[in-house]
Amino acid sequence: MNRARVTVQGARATAMERARQRLTVVALLFGTIFLVMAARTVELGLFQGISEPGIHHVKAPARLSARADIVDRNGVVLATNLKIESLYADPVRVLDPEETAQQLVRVLPDLVEAELVEKLKGKRRFVWIRRKLTPRQVWEVNALGLPGLAFQEEEERVYPQGRLAAHVLGFTDPDGRGLAGVEHFFDERLASLENADMPLQLSLDVRVQHALTDEISRAMERFSAKGAAGLVMDVETGELLAMASLPDFDPNHQAAASPDALFNRVSQGVYELGSTFKAFTVAMALEAGTATVSSTYDATDPIRISRFLIRDDHPQARVMTVPEIFVHSSNIGAAKMAMEVGADGQQAFMGKLGLLRPASLELTEVGHPIVPDRWRDIATMTIAYGHGIAVSPVQLSSGLASMVNGGHLVPATLIRKTMGYDNDGTQVISAKTSDTIRKLMRLVVREGTATRADVPGYRVGGKTGTAEKPEAGGYAKKAILSSFVGVYPMDSPRYLVFVLIDEPKGTKETFNFAGGGWTAAPTVANIILRTAPLLGVSPHEEDDGLFQQAAYVISDSRRRQ
Repeated sequence: MNRARVTVQGARATAMERARQRLTVVALLFGTIFLVMAARTVELGLFQGISEPGIHHVKAPARLSARADIVDRNGVVLATNLKIESLYADPVRVLDPEETAQQLVRVLPDLVEAELVEKLKGKRRFVWIRRKLTPRQVWEVNALGLPGLAFQEEEERVYPQGRLAAHVLGFTDPDGRGLAGVEHFFDERLASLENADMPLQLSLDVRVQHALTDEISRAMERFSAKGAAGLVMDVETGELLAMASLPDFDPNHQAAASPDALFNRVSQGVYELGSTFKAFTVAMALEAGTATVSSTYDATDPIRISRFLIRDDHPQARVMTVPEIFVHSSNIGAAKMAMEVGADGQQAFMGKLGLLRPASLELTEVGHPIVPDRWRDIATMTIAYGHGIAVSPVQLSSGLASMVNGGHLVPATLIRKTMGYDNDGTQVISAKTSDTIRKLMRLVVREGTATRADVPGYRVGGKTGTAEKPEAGGYAKKAILSSFVGVYPMDSPRYLVFVLIDEPKGTKETFNFAGGGWTAAPTVANIILRTAPLLGVSPHEEDDGLFQQAAYVISDSRRRQ
């Protein structure tokens, strides 16, 4: 009995030992398999990526670094970056190029199926399929479950204000490089990683920009014009609070814009701007000492020089004082005044105002002025009233700002200047001459060619300009450029508003006249009425004594007639 029990116990021990050995072998086997699988998973994760439909191991281009925002003077965002997905493919991993192309075209109908098939049949390991997809498009492509496709996160430059200030901002290419406007001029600064969190602050004020754009758009439509342009400038600092050119474009979709819409009429276009130049002529003569405010010039008859005839658009046909020449915009009087200074003196004065070289503005779209090859007497006479020389509106505005701000020329700028900014302008005329020009410009609005520019309480001064557009062999009689530059308040000038209307047509309300006094001047008045309160300029009654001297010269002349 004891021997049997021992035999049974021995058999059990042997069986148990064998079971333990088998379990050990199975555990080792499973452990080995687990280690192999873990190693393979790590290898795939670290070096190849997960090979599933829509995701693969081909290395995509590095994601674009953030581009700094562009904001207006009050911090309103004008340009910024948004995260967005772009679709690419590894053709080697595409199982069926024809089927893949067919399904992608259903989701992205702007793709060309034949071109897509050719791409997907190639041997390259990376090809772009479509840049910058919407979230819905990303979802629809993912839902196809096609192998060999993947998404790359990029950054898209967007312009939240749409068309507003498009010519100032410019635009970028699909890779985020600036191609126009301040985007191009400041491309290196905007693309720098060090400045990614430091917005570029412009001098623009979106409120003023909107008012300016709206008013010149209304004027363009009202007078059936082919284009319009305008700006608002701080005459002390040179800061441009607004700058608009029409027609314009949406920088979010600039590829659809026409060449005419992309052209910046404010800084890139150069024009003969007509009688606005008479402010320079009067200031030049006063500075040269060839004239005083009481000087007189005979404007009875037109001036014939060579084959040219210089006449007045608003002929007074009499001897006129300097204020009368300015207020009634006499070409004859201005020409004679300029001839007393002489060609050399006039050329030097225009050069001092920066009118003979491109404007130093923070844009690459800056036009080169057109000046005479030889500064003859005929050039001296016609330049006196804004013909024979072509400059950009921003150049003209900078020069006119110096005529009213005490005589210092400050370059126009699109960058906001900090508080406590020290004026670094160049003195181009005396404070006394500047004071006289202010009085004369106020008289133009009070009783001259620009009465429609007057805004009660804001003491607006200015000068109209109406110029025939040059054409082969002369000038087009029915194609004109009408402009007006207004400054306010004239007792202490702060802001300048310039408007240019390209080929306006007269209306019943303007008695079919289309000159600057009828079209551009009232447009400037509307802009001032809308923007002055935004800029903190309060209306108040005018001190007539401020302009007593110039007004007296005119009234005295009338009494003597």
